Amino acid sequence: MKLIFAEVITIGDEILYGQITDTNTKWISENLDKIGIKTKRKSSVGDDRNEILSILNESLQRADIVLITGGLGPTKDDITKKTLADFFDDHLVINPHAEAFIRQFFEKRGREFTEINRQQAAIPSRCTYLHNATGTAPGMWFEKDGKIIVSMPGVPVEMHFLMENEVLPRLKKRFKLPEIIHQVIRTIGLGESFLAEKISDWEDSLPENLKLAYLPSFGEVKLRITGVDFDYKKLRNQIDDEVKKLVPIINDFIYSTDNENIEEAIGKLLIQKNQKVSVAESCTGGYLSHLFTSIPGSSAYFMGGIVSYSNEAKMEVLKVKQETLTKFGAVSEETVKEMAIGAKNLLKTDYSISTSGIAGPDGGTHEKPVGTVWLAVTDGSETLTKKLTLGNQRLVNIQYSGKAALNLLRSMINKESR
Repeated sequence: MKLIFAEVITIGDEILYGQITDTNTKWISENLDKIGIKTKRKSSVGDDRNEILSILNESLQRADIVLITGGLGPTKDDITKKTLADFFDDHLVINPHAEAFIRQFFEKRGREFTEINRQQAAIPSRCTYLHNATGTAPGMWFEKDGKIIVSMPGVPVEMHFLMENEVLPRLKKRFKLPEIIHQVIRTIGLGESFLAEKISDWEDSLPENLKLAYLPSFGEVKLRITGVDFDYKKLRNQIDDEVKKLVPIINDFIYSTDNENIEEAIGKLLIQKNQKVSVAESCTGGYLSHLFTSIPGSSAYFMGGIVSYSNEAKMEVLKVKQETLTKFGAVSEETVKEMAIGAKNLLKTDYSISTSGIAGPDGGTHEKPVGTVWLAVTDGSETLTKKLTLGNQRLVNIQYSGKAALNLLRSMINKESR
């Protein structure tokens, strides 16, 4: 099966200096993927003629399609058009369609149409003009030795218009493109290397047209199966069959086969069971509540939370015993148990989650170093706890603890469902 490969080049000193964020390459790659074109490489170069010529030559050796954004403005530092003309041994000419549109563009806005504006209509004589209805920089389509080079403005809304209305339709006509399907299985509670070891035999037996990628983050690992075939139905069935084989191997660690995040997955579980949850937070400082409320419709199952950052709040609001805090400390299994039970009783929910820890970067002791976090979840009759030993990065510790707390709740819900 012959795959069609693309490379994306962004041009502009402002990107290399970090003065603007490049969102174009992500958008382009996602939309190429949808029509069966695989992005092989992404590159950024400044407004430098030799660098642009060099990266063009390199890209055409690797890819069938090269898509360029940036450097098409009216100022002297925008050199992409002239450089492309040199690359194709061509010269710039005023395109009458582009000139008429740009003139009308300025006249409609009551602005003077200057010679600098007119020069934006200048494009290499042998390229195909691509109409940009959202701005004054036209797109340009080139063909060389069976390969396609497209130049578009760097302004995202203008690039989006050209891609959707000109470039993608032309590419679909120009090439016989396969179907590309991605299936993401989300797992939590098992590290990447341990996960890889568990599913090694399954991974080794995958058909040649299916590839597996491991995407770890904050205690989770996403497994992305990517399949390529010209027959969509056959490919869809093939991936579904492989997922069915995978699930029994790591079922305890899978929380979604539809690429939904864990807060979404737990929300669905609670709605299905018509149950409600509350939280009592110390070290996560409201982050756990944020995860719940970030999902539309979460008021159906999330009743609220208490941020009991001080020992006084733990005692007065959640009814944690003073002797518990004195004997074991705020960061302890005993304290998070009482916090969870206190929140459940106060907010009258089916489940309650609690967190208490030392998020950092300081505040730790020899017995309880920075990164020590205790979690608890209770249903009133049973309380599960978990101790985390993390690093000294405060934000990372808070985010990791939030996800781990949600997973502890998931474990309890699944345990009760069996």
